[in-house]
Amino acid sequence: MALTGRAALLAALGSLPVGIWDPSWTGILAVNGPLAVACACDFALAAPVRRLRLTRSGDTSARLGDTADVTLTVTNPSNRPLRAHLRDAWPPSSWQQGTESAASRHSVTVPAGERRRVTTRLRPTRRGDRQADRVTIRSYGPLGLFTRQGSHRVPWTVRVLPPFTSRKHLPSKLSRLRELDGRTSVLTRGEGTEFDSLREYVPGDDTRSIDWRATARQSAVAVRTWRPERDRHLLLVLDTGRTSAGRVGDAPRLDASMDAALLLAALASRAGDRVDLLAYDRRVRALVQGRTAGDVLPAVVNTMANLEPELVETDARGLTATALRSAPRRSLIVLLTALDAAPIEEGLLPVLPQLTQRHTVLVASVADPHISRMAKARGNTDAVYEAAAAAQAQAERDRTAGQLRRHGVTVVDATPDELAPALADAYLELKAAGRL
Repeated sequence: MALTGRAALLAALGSLPVGIWDPSWTGILAVNGPLAVACACDFALAAPVRRLRLTRSGDTSARLGDTADVTLTVTNPSNRPLRAHLRDAWPPSSWQQGTESAASRHSVTVPAGERRRVTTRLRPTRRGDRQADRVTIRSYGPLGLFTRQGSHRVPWTVRVLPPFTSRKHLPSKLSRLRELDGRTSVLTRGEGTEFDSLREYVPGDDTRSIDWRATARQSAVAVRTWRPERDRHLLLVLDTGRTSAGRVGDAPRLDASMDAALLLAALASRAGDRVDLLAYDRRVRALVQGRTAGDVLPAVVNTMANLEPELVETDARGLTATALRSAPRRSLIVLLTALDAAPIEEGLLPVLPQLTQRHTVLVASVADPHISRMAKARGNTDAVYEAAAAAQAQAERDRTAGQLRRHGVTVVDATPDELAPALADAYLELKAAGRL
């Protein structure tokens, strides 16, 4: 319970003439006595807060950057109307900075025995689960002099999913995939290893594709056509160790890696390949296996929502052993990690032959665009030193990438905006070359 500003203002206005004309306890009591009686009546007429019944409904998930509407239903079972101010509390990251006060506070009037709904619109700024905190209600009497106040816990969780900004590239990649599948008139064995069909020979076809047995059974020369392989296994491995926590632009490297992994998962599932996900640093942080083509992308997105970088050094041997258990037969293993020299040379390179012996390996890394801008800087001494440092850093990355390529690994090194389409292109090139 609490006095309102209106009651304090009335008490001050009433005490002012008493202090001027008749400063005594009797005068103060004459003014404040009726006010106290009015406050008591106002308190008695205010709807009780503890008896209110509150329930929630609305969105349970939203992509980062989008809004989520959560509706709170307030039921007033008492015989007095509810006039109240309500605060629906959520974690600070549920709104953009500076908008929490306007978004979480509501005024509501609920007649006796009825119910009303108020909607809180969330705009989360971080991935993960956002759980509702207390709902605080301040109930006013008809005079607005005294209030009842109380809190209710009404559980609700909104899962904030990765934004998947690279989905804008999906139509163009699917178009190229359909082109690979549909160029049967010019496909050769080098552009796929899975037999598609027989057709009549036309001038310009590779004579090595002629099927002589089929030709002997019919009057026309028959040639084999090939298409990119289907039903191959793709294992996406996210390195969630300390290198994934480094910020590139406004987000950690892990966020850019997840965006690229989502585009590749969507493309590979449309191509008829089976996609699994493994997130690892010193232990398994997430694992998605055995999902159908229609379920794999929602499962991967939902699993990625709560992934965060861990400030530990990634155990390359444990990652390799877990990847080999997750991919028992020949697969394409896509490792999204950093191209820092020390972790690669001391951690990954010694165990890399275990992966490349059985699988096709592709390493994708997030490059910092600031390094490229520094390398072009000129004009003063500081800029020249920055350019030299950037050139040295880029040369070290190139040397590390070269070491990986000498082990038969395909390397994709691109900025956050370019990593997802570059990784999808590398996958399509491997598929077209029959290397999956």
